[in-house]
Order: sequence, then structure tokens, then C-alpha cells
Amino acid sequence: MRYFTAGESHGPELTAIIEGVPAGLPLLAADIDDELARRQQGYGRGGRMLIEKDRVRFTSGVRHGKTLGSPITMLVENKDWKNWQTVMGAEPVEEKQKKMRRVSKPRPGHADLVGGIKYQFSDLRNVLERSSARETTMRVAIGALCKNLLKELEIEVAGHVLEIGGVRGTVTDDLSFTSIKERAEQSEVRCVDSSVETQMKQVIDQAKKDGDTVGGVVEVLVNNVPIGLGSYTQWDQKLDAKIARAITSINAFKGVEFGVGFEAARLPGSKVMDEIVWSKETGYKRSSNHLGGFEGGMTNGMPIMVRGVMKPIPTLYKPLKSVDIDSKDVYKASVERSDSCAVPAASVVAEAVVATEIAVAILDKFDADAFDRLKAEVGRYRTYTQEF
Repeated sequence: MRYFTAGESHGPELTAIIEGVPAGLPLLAADIDDELARRQQGYGRGGRMLIEKDRVRFTSGVRHGKTLGSPITMLVENKDWKNWQTVMGAEPVEEKQKKMRRVSKPRPGHADLVGGIKYQFSDLRNVLERSSARETTMRVAIGALCKNLLKELEIEVAGHVLEIGGVRGTVTDDLSFTSIKERAEQSEVRCVDSSVETQMKQVIDQAKKDGDTVGGVVEVLVNNVPIGLGSYTQWDQKLDAKIARAITSINAFKGVEFGVGFEAARLPGSKVMDEIVWSKETGYKRSSNHLGGFEGGMTNGMPIMVRGVMKPIPTLYKPLKSVDIDSKDVYKASVERSDSCAVPAASVVAEAVVATEIAVAILDKFDADAFDRLKAEVGRYRTYTQEF
């Protein structure tokens, strides 16, 4: 399976094309819309979320509620397009109209200046329109499709927020997968530790008051993953490496770790490796999950546990210093509509990209032309690994 996304933040619509989805997978627009709505929620979101009510439209690859096996095209309309038709229209305009909302003051931490230099743009809006996190709308849509596929294969995905602006919650070992999922959905900051939710909100409120932004840490868990997805035979076939790439491809994400992650540098090997156990009922398991569900770049049957670090959003309402690309004078950077904190929403995006990589790995491993055949193959493979 492969996919592409297209579209600008203030263009007419966003598009995704996905190829390689099995024929016969149940799929409704409502399945996608539910995930798009989750992405738009969360404490700290800005004014754009009051404008956009994202809804998907299938224009190919789905018929009567099931996939056809041909490429699937999904479209999401930008409601704000009506206010940007002259600025972002495809047709040529007069010179004075080209200057409308032109951006010449790059924002520190954004793609503005580097993208302008790379593509020889005199208007940096050409960069920020595509580099905007609005693009993650379509990756959530793709992830929703993949979560649908995984759910049919009895694989569950959950995401939650561990930390915002230095305030960190605790997830106890006795908290079930279902409880983590439910608590995250009930929290405005998507944190399962209700004792720190108020503190997180206060940090976000203070940042907004100061014209500043805050980042944080999100965690994605994937349960009931078959053993042996990915491979140790080549560096680019390691599934944890693919997931790490997917996480750091999300706007503003700067780091990723699995299991105990960077803490492994401070622990002896006896506290990091997961001992192997076996029973007739379950087959091979691990007595702990310090490695986050991976050994040798392959899934080992334990839940996947991956965390991503999101930097504060670089668009500040109290902007930092920058340089005007025309005059080279020092200026305050341009201000675009933004959030004071998008970490809760980012946890939904992280869920989506991880689900996508797991789905791709499954479709690579098994016969994936028809969904019923895929489902049967996965079932037989689970039996084989249990009896090994």
C-alpha cells in the first residue's frame, strides 16, 4: 500500500490517493469523519477549528460501502477557501493582487525561509501553505481507513498525551488498553491521568496569554499485533524504523522512542531486555515490554509502545525577530492563525501514522488482493505463531 497527499492550507480542498487497499474492506465516510473530528478537538486549538468542519468525500475506489481494490481518492473541502480565492486561486492575477497577503518575513522554526530559498519563491506563502499542519488532515483520513482495516483484524490502536509544557502524567501498569483509550477520549487534553489535567490546561492558558506556545509528548499503543511484521534482513525493512520516520514526519515532531526509550541508556541490560516465557494457551510472550514490542526491527507480539516529542508550534502571537527577505531589515516575524498548543490533536495524528505503517506491513506480508482472504491468512498465521 502507498499513498500521496496534496493540497494547500487555504486552497479549495485537500486530497489523498491510496493504492493497494484490499478489495472488500467495509468502509464508510462516517468512519473517516469520526477520526477527522477527533483531530479538530483538544484544549489549546485556535480559530481555524471553528471554521473547518472536516468531512470526507470518496471520489474513487469505494462502492456501496466496500473498497474495490482500485486506488481510493478522498477529498476534504476547506471551508475557508471562499475567503482566499483571489490569494490562492490557480488562475493568473494582476501584479497588485499577487501582493495580497504576501509573506516576506519568515517565521523562525518554520519551513518559510529554507523553502523559499530552495524553490526560489519571492512570496513565502507558497511554502507555508503546503508546510502547514493542515496537511495532517489527510494523514488522519488515511489512518482512519487503516484503523478500520486493523480493527477487522482485531488489532487496536490508542493514543494519549503524556506531557504538556513540562507537566507530565503517569500511566500505571495496571491500566488496561481499553481504559487508556476511554480516559483519553474523555479528557480535553487527551491525558489519562486526571490529576494533572488542570495543570496542563493552566500551562496552555498561560502560554496563550503570553503570546507563546507549548509542546509535549504523546504515546501510541497498538495491541494484538501479529509476531514478525517487519524484518531484520535489511535496514529499510525494519518496522520500528519505518514508524520512527512516520512519527518524525508529523509537523513539529522532533524525537521518537520505543518502550523505555532513552531511559535504556541509564539502565543495565538486565532491566531493559524482556524475558521470554511460553504457555500452551498463548505461545511465546515476554514477561515485560521494555523494548516496546520490537526486537530486531520486527514485532514480537507484545503491544507496540511508541512516543513522540512535539516542539512548541513556531507561530507565536508575540513573534520572534526575523529578517525581511526584500529589505534585509530586522522585523518581527509574520503572524499566521495558529494554536497555542496542538499536542492533544497531535496524538490523534500520531495514532494515524502508526496505524498506517502497521497496515502497510500487514499488506506487505500477506495476500492482500481481497480482504476476506487477507483476514483468513492472518488468522492462520496467528495459529502458526502460537503453536511454533
